[in-house]
Amino acid sequence: MFRKQILFTFFVSFIFLSLFADVKLPAVINNNMVLQQQSSVPLWGKSSTNKTVRITTSWDKKSYKAASDKNGEWRVNVTTPSAGGPYTITFDDGQKLQLTNILVGEVWVCSGQSNMVMPLKGYRNQPIRDGNNITANAANSNIRLFHVQRAVSNVPLDDCTGSWEVSSPESAVDFSAIGFQFAQQLQKILNVPIGVIESDWGGTPIEAWMNKQSLASFAAVKIPEANDAVKAEAHRPTCLFNAMIAPLTGYGIKGFLWYQGENNASTPTGYDQLMASMVSGWRKLWNSSDTLSFYYVQIAPYRYPTNRDSIPVLREMQQKAQSEIPNSGMAVSIDAGNEFTIHPENKTIISKRLLYWALGDAYHQKGIAYESPYYKSQEIKDGSAIITLSNSPNGFTAWDKKIEGFEIAGSNKSFYPAEAKIVGTTIEVQSDKVPKPVSVRYGFRDFQPGNLYSNEGLPVAPFRTDDW
Repeated sequence: MFRKQILFTFFVSFIFLSLFADVKLPAVINNNMVLQQQSSVPLWGKSSTNKTVRITTSWDKKSYKAASDKNGEWRVNVTTPSAGGPYTITFDDGQKLQLTNILVGEVWVCSGQSNMVMPLKGYRNQPIRDGNNITANAANSNIRLFHVQRAVSNVPLDDCTGSWEVSSPESAVDFSAIGFQFAQQLQKILNVPIGVIESDWGGTPIEAWMNKQSLASFAAVKIPEANDAVKAEAHRPTCLFNAMIAPLTGYGIKGFLWYQGENNASTPTGYDQLMASMVSGWRKLWNSSDTLSFYYVQIAPYRYPTNRDSIPVLREMQQKAQSEIPNSGMAVSIDAGNEFTIHPENKTIISKRLLYWALGDAYHQKGIAYESPYYKSQEIKDGSAIITLSNSPNGFTAWDKKIEGFEIAGSNKSFYPAEAKIVGTTIEVQSDKVPKPVSVRYGFRDFQPGNLYSNEGLPVAPFRTDDW
């Protein structure tokens, strides 16, 4: 009897120690994941205290050793090959754990608010154009999707809820329409595995996605403390970063896709600085200075019920941010809005414009135009304003339609709809009601779609030549 008790105690102790010793990995490091190719990518997790964890990668049969600290935490960098797979990774701290069906390729993080969140199935009574057909063609074992589930926290978390899914109609239909189509097109063109991590939440301000350090210089922003009596909420500064970005930091990626801004429309001035600080903060936590690409979407036209005069200023700040954020690019959407919904149905064109930035800028593919024309200068001549734009060496087109979206004003600052025509590589703007023009605006209202494009089909960004 006594011997049986000893054996039982030993068996229970063995089971307990085995469970305690098992390697525990964060959600983002798991089966089906995609690792960034030709990089030194971190893997991390937990084990028992002061334990040696051996990590073996099947693509090169190489073993790495990581020592867990007093909290059982360990971290190690492994070298990835060029794109390929599937592979396995084995973790061994006395108990083995093997991850399977791992691919090596290109990885992107997409974040922001509801226009990034909007899934292929759309929202109720708000569809995605061609969404069902895109979903029907979603099966692709070389595309992997990780959707961070919504969460909030007043302090940075070390894990999130989510899992890597092989792309299929079932996994894609609830995934970001922009993020999925970006991945789908990128995979087809590069012919390598693509992983997309979606971490977003509708109706949220940029401050919620920033960490404490990146907000420190903005005195007006109240940052919640760890012991803050007020419950963490999605709109509070740092609360989404803490719960939905912090657990991902360091995971090997190529760059970020960002679509946000509507919830900062009431105070647009300084949005460019917030965005620049957010990106800088994220890159530091990924141990990257400027190497991680950051491509984002300028908010689209919509008949806003409030803050209507602030919307064009916000777009102006978004464009300004491109010159303040190294290795960044803006996808213009002035032609892809909807008067009656803040969630335009055409997410395909937005994903393509982000794709052009990635192909031309991040992957250095020659021959691809990716940057929209921006306002450069104005000259007043014979009652007309002559507008020169950048990024338009081959001129412009309105696809055989009358150019829309221009307004012109004299010294009285009263704007009138203007006639615009393409003259060589400039735009000539005039109105009979303004014989002595001073200022020109293009698409500079909450809802004023424009139809002027570079010869390569990229829309001219909204602008004003004044500072009124």
